[in-house]
Amino acid sequence: MAIMVSKEDDLNQELTERINADLREKMNGKSKQENLQKDPDFTEDSEYVKDFKKTGKFAWIWIVVGIVAVAALIIVGINNH
Repeated sequence: MAIMVSKEDDLNQELTERINADLREKMNGKSKQENLQKDPDFTEDSEYVKDFKKTGKFAWIWIVVGIVAVAALIIVGINNH
């Protein structure tokens, strides 16, 4: 929330300049922090994921095995009726 005042009405010019400088400094600090952050949820830096590995190139085999298992259960279930 802001109040618009003209130059003649601004009795505290020094205070206003200090506040504006402080706000500019905070905004510059935030933009620098955002540029430094690669991962906004910090999971790469967390201790509990330190020894985790990325998904390998053969992970699709587990998906195929899962689909085959579900299909086998469905077929067995249909044949028992």
